[in-house]
Amino acid sequence: MSEAMSTNPKIRVGVGGWTFEPWRNNFYPEGWPHARELEYASRRLTAIEVNGTYYSSQKPATFAKWRDETPDDFVFSLKASRFATNRRVLAEAGESIERFVNQGIAELAHKLGPIVWQFAPTKRFEPVDFEAFLKLLPQRLGALALRHVVDVRHDSFKTPEYLALARRHRVATVFTDSDDYPAFADLTGDFVYARLMRTDAQQPEGCAPEIFAPLAACARAWRDGDEPAGLPRVEAPVAPAAPRDVFLYFISGAKEKVPAAAMALIRHLA
Repeated sequence: MSEAMSTNPKIRVGVGGWTFEPWRNNFYPEGWPHARELEYASRRLTAIEVNGTYYSSQKPATFAKWRDETPDDFVFSLKASRFATNRRVLAEAGESIERFVNQGIAELAHKLGPIVWQFAPTKRFEPVDFEAFLKLLPQRLGALALRHVVDVRHDSFKTPEYLALARRHRVATVFTDSDDYPAFADLTGDFVYARLMRTDAQQPEGCAPEIFAPLAACARAWRDGDEPAGLPRVEAPVAPAAPRDVFLYFISGAKEKVPAAAMALIRHLA
């Protein structure tokens, strides 16, 4: 656990990416320069999940540019390369993992948030192979402590055996609030990572107004080391733990509304 995480846990709220045509003249002011969209978004949100790193490598200079264009307390979560996770034998992913980690992400410095390893909905839980993959994930990159979270999208992961394995390797598990993927909020790491996929195009703020206060309370409970009631789980909630960082991303759903939903939740948390 990093010093920042243990002494000053934070709730961070954001969206996936910052370049999306329907956000122009909507989230972004009319005529706002495309080259300054990250600058604008990062001053209204507290984190962004980068999807582009899933599809292709970036240059170190790109990560440095992102670092320099954002406020000092802003954080980027990076979706790891698909070449590491979209494979039949995960134990053979070492070279792809190494290539992803060493492409220059250290340039983000203290703005580097969790690395998200997303698996295909068809990828089943195979305990031996999955543990071999988790053993390949590096704990440090130079002076940076790395935080890993796995986004598992097959029902076979909803087992005590998977939870025990992830906890043993101190890897967090994405809680996906969606009807399309398994939704279980069992905590396996020392931070919480949620992807919220139910935004509604008919709602001015992306979600019904009554959603935000309970969601803010849920985020605070997670931050304070508790486990909120009423969430889907494989096992009963564990005893209260140390305070922890919380990352909440409005992803997918009515994507044109996710910035509004994220900003509404930030206001409720304030």
